[in-house]
Amino acid sequence: MPTNKKINELLTQGVSEIVIEKDLRQKLAGGKKLRVKHGVDPTSKDLHLGHAVVYWKLREFQDLGHTIVFLIGGFTARFGDPTDKAEVRKMKTKEDAEKLAEDYINQVGKILDLKKTEIRSNSEWYDKMSAEQLLHLMSEFTVARMLERDMFQDRIKKQKDIGLHEINYPVLQGYDSVQLKSDVTVIGTDQKFNELQARPLQKSAGQIPQDIITVPLLVGTDGKEKMSQSLGNQIGILDTPDQKFGKVMSIPDNIIVNYYELAARASQQKIETVKKRLAAGENPRNLKQELAFDIVALYHGKNEAKRAQEEFVRVFAKKEKPDTIPEIKIDQPEINLVELLVKTELATSKSEARRLVEQGAVKINDQIQNNWQQLVKITPRMVLQAGKRRFVRII
Repeated sequence: MPTNKKINELLTQGVSEIVIEKDLRQKLAGGKKLRVKHGVDPTSKDLHLGHAVVYWKLREFQDLGHTIVFLIGGFTARFGDPTDKAEVRKMKTKEDAEKLAEDYINQVGKILDLKKTEIRSNSEWYDKMSAEQLLHLMSEFTVARMLERDMFQDRIKKQKDIGLHEINYPVLQGYDSVQLKSDVTVIGTDQKFNELQARPLQKSAGQIPQDIITVPLLVGTDGKEKMSQSLGNQIGILDTPDQKFGKVMSIPDNIIVNYYELAARASQQKIETVKKRLAAGENPRNLKQELAFDIVALYHGKNEAKRAQEEFVRVFAKKEKPDTIPEIKIDQPEINLVELLVKTELATSKSEARRLVEQGAVKINDQIQNNWQQLVKITPRMVLQAGKRRFVRII
């Protein structure tokens, strides 16, 4: 039986809202083993620390003996990436979704105990659902209800298109909870509308409607938009200790406290101390170094955190190159600069690569490159650099 202190920590630290808090507290206090659902659509290659905010909350439930049901959106991922909420989602193929999902479980395993995690995919039921069954499911809701979602309201005001497939997405996400018999779901605040659709569907199916925990969205390293691989402002779960350390050091000062709470999982006492130090005028750089150390230690251990800190000071404070630079073989005699940045994984997309070049953040052998359309002649041992932290040697 969890103590009241444990329950309070679970339901308050790093939590935005709970629907319905009273019901969830009663379930937890009564010692019921809950099925805790979380779903993710594989729409990009890697998971990042924004996703991890949810996964650490799931780990808290897991440590208390509850069952984590980690749902891969093998079907719903085909709706496409919702990052650009102002435009219609572009559909993906089944093969694209499955390929992107391949390594998700390994990444989640950095936080969750996979031996105690139930891994599912919603393609299990949607690939078998008939058109008639789908129509019955859709008949449970109205178009007016679906259009209440804020991003649809924004598009209506701007006279932007809304795909008919997009209106159905919240219903399918809600129905996942029926299939999984979810007691509670943990999500980012942007998924609340979708998960609310599960409650009436579960009630109709004779189940107790799931409770919902929303956690704040982690702002990306740009300090403006939510963390997203497509926006190039992410810190990846699979990033190396050096990459994580350097990226944390690049965040704007105004989100330091937010990162301590959500990314470093600091205690409330630590967060209050950080606030006081900032208010007293301490150099934010000192706090960012401590923050970067804590985040790296969380994923890689204190020894790696110490090494990454020393490397950061050596490379960036003393303007030196890192001791070890990743080497990548490029067989082409020449290649477009944007394609080279993507191929060497210094940029996650062509749009990010162009943005890096336009910002003057790309160098070849220490020379700034300012024309993203140029063809680069490949020479042995040339060093490609993107930003202050990322280097690749071409072999």
